Amino acid sequence: MVTGLLIWFIFINGVAYLVMSDDKRRAQRRRERVPERTLFLLATIGGALGVLMAMNLKRHKTKHVSFRVGVPLLLLLNAVLYGYFLF
Repeated sequence: MVTGLLIWFIFINGVAYLVMSDDKRRAQRRRERVPERTLFLLATIGGALGVLMAMNLKRHKTKHVSFRVGVPLLLLLNAVLYGYFLF
C-alpha cells in the first residue's frame, strides 16, 4: 500500500503541476482556460502540493483569495490523509 500511495502522490502532483502550468501558458496566449474547478479538484484528490508549487513558481492564481487560502488548506488536508494511510 505504501508503494501505491507513493506512486499516486508523485503522479497526481506531477499532473497538477503540469495542468496549472498549462493554464498559465494558455492565459498568456489568451486561449481557452482550464476551469478553476478542475484545478481545485486536482488539489483535493491529492495534488495540492503540485498546484501550490506551480502557483508560486509560475506566479499563477496568486491574487485569487480562493487559491491563496484554499490550496494551503487542501495541502494540510492532503498531508493529514497521506499520513493517516501511511501510518
